[in-house]
Amino acid sequence: MPQHHRAPRRATQPHERPTTAIQSQAPSGPTAAPPVMHAGASQVPKGARPVARGMTALVHSSDLQERIRMRALSLANRFRVIRTIDVAVACFAERPFKAALTAAQRATRGMVKEELLRRYRTDRFQTVYGLTSKGVEWLDARGIEASASVRRVADMSNPEHRLWAQFLTLCCEVRGLNAHTEQELMQILARGAGETTATVQGLLRVSVPMTRGARRLDLRPDAVAIEPDGVTWFEVDRSARGADRAASLKALVLAIGRQTQLDEPLRRVIVLTRTPRIDNRVRASLNALALESQNFALTEGRRLLRPVGPGIYAVIRTEEEVLRDGRTRLVDLCAGHVIVQPLPVWLPKVRLDGRDGHACDGWFDENYLPYVRATPMPSWQPPPSPLLPRDA
Repeated sequence: MPQHHRAPRRATQPHERPTTAIQSQAPSGPTAAPPVMHAGASQVPKGARPVARGMTALVHSSDLQERIRMRALSLANRFRVIRTIDVAVACFAERPFKAALTAAQRATRGMVKEELLRRYRTDRFQTVYGLTSKGVEWLDARGIEASASVRRVADMSNPEHRLWAQFLTLCCEVRGLNAHTEQELMQILARGAGETTATVQGLLRVSVPMTRGARRLDLRPDAVAIEPDGVTWFEVDRSARGADRAASLKALVLAIGRQTQLDEPLRRVIVLTRTPRIDNRVRASLNALALESQNFALTEGRRLLRPVGPGIYAVIRTEEEVLRDGRTRLVDLCAGHVIVQPLPVWLPKVRLDGRDGHACDGWFDENYLPYVRATPMPSWQPPPSPLLPRDA
C-alpha cells in the first residue's frame, strides 16, 4: 500500500519574520512598498476594536469615584433619605437610563459595602438609603458638615411623596434651574422674612371658595423651581383630590401670573399624577374650570383656562392696553400654563435584565423631566455631566 509522505516544513531562519495577516494583504509587484509594522501589532487580535474609556479618559478612576461619592453622600445628607434613582439623576443624567441606573447601582452597592450608606425597605417595598456615622466622617474629612440619618430613615414607613418631591427637585437642578423642596423653600422664606414681620406660611395666598363662603389659604408647593420668566410650581398627586383640595388647585391655577413670596411671578403649575385614575380626575376638574371660566365677565384681571394640548392648559389674563391716541382696550395675554402628566413611577421599577417589562421612557434624553415643555417654550437641552471638569 503506497505511503504518503508530507513535505518537510522549512525552518524559519533567525533573521526572518513570520508572515502576518497585514503582510499577506499587502500589494505585490516590483513597485509595491514594504508593509509598515507598528509596535505591538502582532499582539492585537484580528478584528479587535479599541476600548472606549469614557470619562476615565478625562478623569482618573479614583477621582471619578471620589466625585460620585461626594455627590451621593451630600445628597443623602441634604434629603436625609434617597433612592438609587436619585443617585442616577444627580451623577449620571447625561447617560441613557439603563447606563445611568447601572452606574448608580454600582455606586450605592460600594457605599453600602463600606458602610457609608445603610439600606432599608419601606412598607411599599421601596429600597431607600440613609447616611451612616461613617458616611458623616467621610464628608467631614472633606470639609462638609453632615449628620447621620439612619435612625430617621428607619422610622419612615412610606416616604413616597417626599421621595418624588425631591426627585423632581433634582431633575430641575440637572436642567440648570434653581430648585427647592417644600421644606427647603419654607426655610428660605423664613430667613427672608426676618424677625420683625409675621411668619410666612406659604408661597402664595389665594381665596378658595368653600361650601360656607370663600376662605383665604396659604398654599405651598411640593417642589418649586425658579426659571428666567418666573416660578414653576410642582404638585405630586399620589391620591385623588377631595373637594377642598380640588378647590385649592382651581384657585392656584387662576392665580397664575401673580407675584409670589419669592418676588417672582407664578408662571407654571405642574401636576404629576401617580395613577391614570388620578390623572383623569385632575383633567376633568380642570376641564370643568375651563368651561366655567368662559362665563366670567369681560373685565380687567379676568383669567380664563383654555386647553391647548393633551394635559396642557393656557391661563389667559385680560389686561388693559393704552393705544397711541389715548384710548384703551382690553386684550388677552398668556399668563402661564398648567401641565398635567403622569409621574414616572415606572423608572424606579426597571430591572436591567428586562424581565419586568417596564419601559425606560421619560428619561432626560426626552422632553419629559422635570415636565413637558409646552409651546412656545423650547425643549430641554441635554444635561451635561456633573462629574467632568468644567473645562472638559
